[in-house]
Amino acid sequence: MEVKVAKSAGFCFGVKRAVETAYKESEKDGKVYTYGPIIHNEEVVEELAGRGVRILETEADLYQIREGTVLIRSHGVPRAVCEKMEEKGISYIDATCPFVKKIHRIVDEESRKGRHILIFGNDSHPEVEGIKGWCNGPVTVIQTKEEALEFLKKPVEKLCIVAQTTFNYNNFQDLVEIFSKKRYDRLVFNTICQATKERQTEARQIAKDVDAMIVIGGKHSSNTQKLYQICKEECKNTYYIQTLVDLDSDCFRSIGCVGITAGASTPNNIIEEVQEHVRTEL
Repeated sequence: MEVKVAKSAGFCFGVKRAVETAYKESEKDGKVYTYGPIIHNEEVVEELAGRGVRILETEADLYQIREGTVLIRSHGVPRAVCEKMEEKGISYIDATCPFVKKIHRIVDEESRKGRHILIFGNDSHPEVEGIKGWCNGPVTVIQTKEEALEFLKKPVEKLCIVAQTTFNYNNFQDLVEIFSKKRYDRLVFNTICQATKERQTEARQIAKDVDAMIVIGGKHSSNTQKLYQICKEECKNTYYIQTLVDLDSDCFRSIGCVGITAGASTPNNIIEEVQEHVRTEL
């Protein structure tokens, strides 16, 4: 069986930086917390838990901290969270991805100028929740053409468009095209991470050329879900797994060529384990 593995599969820069920071802090004396899971990968989260790194699920949990260090994950947090920690004297390390921090700066500056901030993304995703928390005025989140058309009915004059870093690049272009037809005073910032764009492009190309596609990543990972959707469009035999345990080998009988990609929060050891199994056991 021929196996094609995406070169871009695995940890992106921001995730790698946040995870390495978490492991480094876990080796020090004192309590270590992450505000939410450090990444959307259960295996990594469980391993860090074994090292004593605890997860704070809510702001209420966060504000009860009396000692130790809080690590802000790569998704970032609203400005109010940082201000509250500083007010309460809570020690924290900001591991927000630099590309996400860039979006924070854009929406902060442009909303102060009176622009309505429009975010292309998932309203319930922690990255988007963080971005909203840096806006100083009206903000709307959309992710479909229907939502875009509904927004066009609003009396908005000055608009600033940004995107969740893991937003589907083709969908971003389609939505921008919808807004280009209306005479807004608008600024458009393509804030999709370049690594995300490359990962999606490569996944699509591989999926076109194989008989079956495996997408590896946490079930709550937004970027992995988008990779799965992209691959499914090109290859009907596309399977979404978290680890090798989830792989149903029977689905790959009589398959000549298999493609493998993985989300930005998938460790290399899991990718290698799946790759080795496919090469030697199927």
